[in-house]
Amino acid sequence: MPRVWEVPVHDSTRVRDARVAAEAAAARAGLDEGRAAGCALVATELATNLLKHAGGGLILLDVVSRPDPDRADGAAPMVQIVAIDHGPGVRDIAGALRDGFSTTSSLGAGLGTCRRVADDFDLHSTVGRGTIALARLGARKGRRAKPASPAPAVRAGGVNVPFAGAEFSGDAWAWVRSGDLTTLMLADGLGHGVAAARASSAAVQQLYRAPELPPAQLLRRLEGALRDTRGAAVAVAQLDLSAGRLLFAGIGNIGARLRAGAQWQPLLSRPGIVGAHRAAHLPQHEVAWGDDRLLVLHSDGLPSRWSPGPAAHSPSLDPAVIAAVIVRDASSPARPVRDDTTVAVLSPSPPDRLP
Repeated sequence: MPRVWEVPVHDSTRVRDARVAAEAAAARAGLDEGRAAGCALVATELATNLLKHAGGGLILLDVVSRPDPDRADGAAPMVQIVAIDHGPGVRDIAGALRDGFSTTSSLGAGLGTCRRVADDFDLHSTVGRGTIALARLGARKGRRAKPASPAPAVRAGGVNVPFAGAEFSGDAWAWVRSGDLTTLMLADGLGHGVAAARASSAAVQQLYRAPELPPAQLLRRLEGALRDTRGAAVAVAQLDLSAGRLLFAGIGNIGARLRAGAQWQPLLSRPGIVGAHRAAHLPQHEVAWGDDRLLVLHSDGLPSRWSPGPAAHSPSLDPAVIAAVIVRDASSPARPVRDDTTVAVLSPSPPDRLP
């Protein structure tokens, strides 16, 4: 089930909480002692920087999976650490990543260490709006075996925020590869809490078992697999790079938007709950895919009128950073969150940053 550690950092005592959460996430991901220590170090640095330079913020820790052709299950677990703040922002990102660099308006020297320790590291900042820092650590650093075929020029990422700081989120997202196909799924178990998490996790497990199935067929399979759960809203997008097309199908209130250049278009799901009843008709949409495309899936914890912002037009950003920016900028005391919130993003990989 999608265990998420949400650590609000507003005083020094929470820095320790972030470190402890990182150690727990590393254990859940099956990382060895050395990589667990790396997770703890990164979480400590990011939490400390939130206090020093942003007046506080939020640390989100999660165990995510990256497609890995060397594993029997096709996926490698990684600890993802995201620091989110509404602080003054960083004017000189390149400088902030250099050791020994620190000013009252930047995050300081700890980021250079975080970038070296992590397998993936990215940073996005808007002056006057805030900063997102992302690190992912897996079992191996920088020594992944090369797959038999070139890695597709696409990547996915997401953030998952449980309702009211709960241990388990009722949302779950995952992505898989099968040949030229890359499939992204987002499932929102009915309600929230452990029972909802079981439903969304059951959907993800079916994706791992049949990564080659097109979206409509996978949803048909899920109708039986989720029968003994609360049920879930599920959206599935499958990209065929060789054909340059994206297939999409969904049941329930998962939001989906596709960017083509500067324009956004919604991808519509069928009303219903997967596992509650068999849909008589399940449409599957086909749209063109290219280097100027970006897909956003989100659960209903995100306000329906969210704005993608400039981050969604930055091709070099990690998709999880784009997801975190969307969540941060959509949050408001005037619109209290009443459910788990997850955003998952599928985007082309820049040529110099292929997975």
